[in-house]
Amino acid sequence: MALLITKKCINCDMCEPECPNQAISMGEEIYVIDPWLCTECVGHYDTPTCMSVCPIDNTIVTDPAHNETREQLWEKFVLIHHAV
Repeated sequence: MALLITKKCINCDMCEPECPNQAISMGEEIYVIDPWLCTECVGHYDTPTCMSVCPIDNTIVTDPAHNETREQLWEKFVLIHHAV
């Protein structure tokens, strides 16, 4: 699954620089995650770094609209970082 930033976001700027896929950007009011770039850090880290650095619990959650397996996330990582 891609991740989703909820309205609990306080715009602390902690998550955006931590994303290895540059999937996080400032939206109209809060940070947003591009589901086409989010791999939940598969290919980079064991756990999503944005969730690790977020100071507000349950602000970054799995996005039910983008259900993906670990294998699909890995394929997305390969396409993003190793496309020829």
